[in-house]
Amino acid sequence: MARPYRIFGGELSPYSIKVRSYFRYKGIPHEWIPRSPANQDEFRRYARLPLVPLVVTPDDRGMQDSTPIIEAMEAEFPEPSIHPPDPTAAFVSVLLEEFGDEWGNKWMFHYRWARPADQESGARRIAQGMNPGADEETLTAMTAQVRERMVPRVWFVGSNEQTAPQIEQSFLDTVDLIEAHLDGRDYLFGGRPAFGDFGVGFQMHQAWTDPTPGRLLEERAPRTVAWVKRLVDPTANGEFDDWASLAPTLTPLLERQVGAIFLPWSVANATAIAGARDEFSVGLGSGEWTQKPQKYHARSLAALRGKYGELPEREEIDAVLESTGCLRWLAA
Repeated sequence: MARPYRIFGGELSPYSIKVRSYFRYKGIPHEWIPRSPANQDEFRRYARLPLVPLVVTPDDRGMQDSTPIIEAMEAEFPEPSIHPPDPTAAFVSVLLEEFGDEWGNKWMFHYRWARPADQESGARRIAQGMNPGADEETLTAMTAQVRERMVPRVWFVGSNEQTAPQIEQSFLDTVDLIEAHLDGRDYLFGGRPAFGDFGVGFQMHQAWTDPTPGRLLEERAPRTVAWVKRLVDPTANGEFDDWASLAPTLTPLLERQVGAIFLPWSVANATAIAGARDEFSVGLGSGEWTQKPQKYHARSLAALRGKYGELPEREEIDAVLESTGCLRWLAA
């Protein structure tokens, strides 16, 4: 019997549970291995970077980075597809996957480490995952260590005194837009999960597990909460919708969050990386934004532009991207 795929991950890592959810949906045999000091040597044997998730294939290869992992597995296990047959819906799904991974992570990470209650909750759960058998004294000490290490890292997602209100408003606005869109739908693109669900959904899911954003979600977005719970072990309950039926409630999300905030930020970040700058500022739809540039996101933008450039027919998607303020950032 072939050895199953092995997923090294963490319950508090949105990218880890994103990959695990995808494997569950596809029915791909796999073993979930919570990363801990006990398996550190095995992890290092396959990992290029000290980051989860790490997927080890049956033929003993290591794969990292959730988006390339899913893309590689989709080529290997094409059914049930996570890409809608409607070409416009399919590219919007790809765009939302990128938005979730690269912008939605700001919501999750900021909320987790911005306030004492969330800091304590997140740090304690991380400590428990690292050492499940720890006694209370050890767990308390480990929690303090995790909290001390993680709280200063909010700069990494661009969270600072200037940008924190923008991050929180973006989260609330996106929640409201998704809540309206999910009226009558199980997933963002209809009756089955799409690429975009896996990207946006698990940043929201992780926020839901934390005290402050979790309370906000429970109070204002019951359909969104049901969606992120459903995504943990998703099933197909229908077909994908076409773009005509999706457009009335997904277009506002593209216009107000992706075109006005995420893509101009992403391009400004890539420009700063190319210019070897230590900091950049950019005017977004949410206001003036200043932060240290992030190298990975520049590569991610290049990959997204590559996917746009490979589209065989662009007339319909270009009309959507133009009307939502996205096209100028992708066609550069």
